[in-house]
Amino acid sequence: MTDLTLALDAMGGDHGPAVTVPAALQALSTNTQLHLLLVGDPDAITPLLARADFGQRSRLHIIAAESVVASDARPSQALRNSRGTSMRVALELVKEGRAQACVSAGNTGALMGLAKLLLKPLEGIERPALMSVLPNQRKGKTVVLDLGANVACDSTMLVQFAIMGSVMAEEVLGIPEPRVALLNIGEEETKGLDSIRDAAALLKTLPGLNYIGYLEANELLTGKTDVLVCDGFVGNVTLKTMEGVVRMFLSLLKSQEEKKGRSWWLRLLKHWLQKKLARRFSHLNPDQYNGACLLGLRGTVIKSHGAANQRAFEVAIEQAVQAVQRQVPQRIAACLESVLPESD
Repeated sequence: MTDLTLALDAMGGDHGPAVTVPAALQALSTNTQLHLLLVGDPDAITPLLARADFGQRSRLHIIAAESVVASDARPSQALRNSRGTSMRVALELVKEGRAQACVSAGNTGALMGLAKLLLKPLEGIERPALMSVLPNQRKGKTVVLDLGANVACDSTMLVQFAIMGSVMAEEVLGIPEPRVALLNIGEEETKGLDSIRDAAALLKTLPGLNYIGYLEANELLTGKTDVLVCDGFVGNVTLKTMEGVVRMFLSLLKSQEEKKGRSWWLRLLKHWLQKKLARRFSHLNPDQYNGACLLGLRGTVIKSHGAANQRAFEVAIEQAVQAVQRQVPQRIAACLESVLPESD
């Protein structure tokens, strides 16, 4: 692998440098070809680099930023006041070619707006979509989009999301002829909003796209489809509900204080079952798939959960590395060139 450089919005997210800087150091230890530009307040970042070794420091540079995009700022307000913020500076580094991707745990709406403004959407794409790859019951992967970048979507946008998701599944995950489905309230063709039904009619006509119809939310992790498409409002609610249930389930598997008087063999059996189940379902831990790729841009942008811990943010950095290595924007652009004119 050749060297690559990522720009990290070190100030974004609920925890800021307390999470992003240790995650950056761990990523540098894991990947010796990786270079990182930490964008933010040098006074907040520098003390957290005290334990970094020479190899890590030589591949890490601090880029000063004057301010931070507030997590509760409206996208329009954030855009107007974005100059000098850590998020904007990180995206500008990608635009200028000094970095090959940007990773941020900051305000989703602001990141979407700034990325679209600075990096520009690909030809044929109206608005980028947040995409994540989720594990499923068949030990495979399911591409899901949009996860919150676009609250309301018309049928044209849903079709564009389907095309981009299909490219991700085939070109990046290596799934031949990936199955594409629309998330709906039922599998019958008469159900759902007009935008979903209109998108379904368009998807049926696209050559080379393996559209299989509607799926309901309870089938998200079953592996019945390789690509699941929805608007950002539904996708975000679905993802966070699933993550909450998974976290609760995994927490129940942790050992609890044993009641006095319980037989030793019952305690041993309980611990064995807990460990076995924890291993069986550990791949569903949301920290293991943190990092949503903002598809449809001319550059690579990864959105991390705002509440991400160190391990989760490190996973988001790994996602950025993979997206750059696999040339995701270029592959999507090539596919759009051949498909979208025909769909029009």
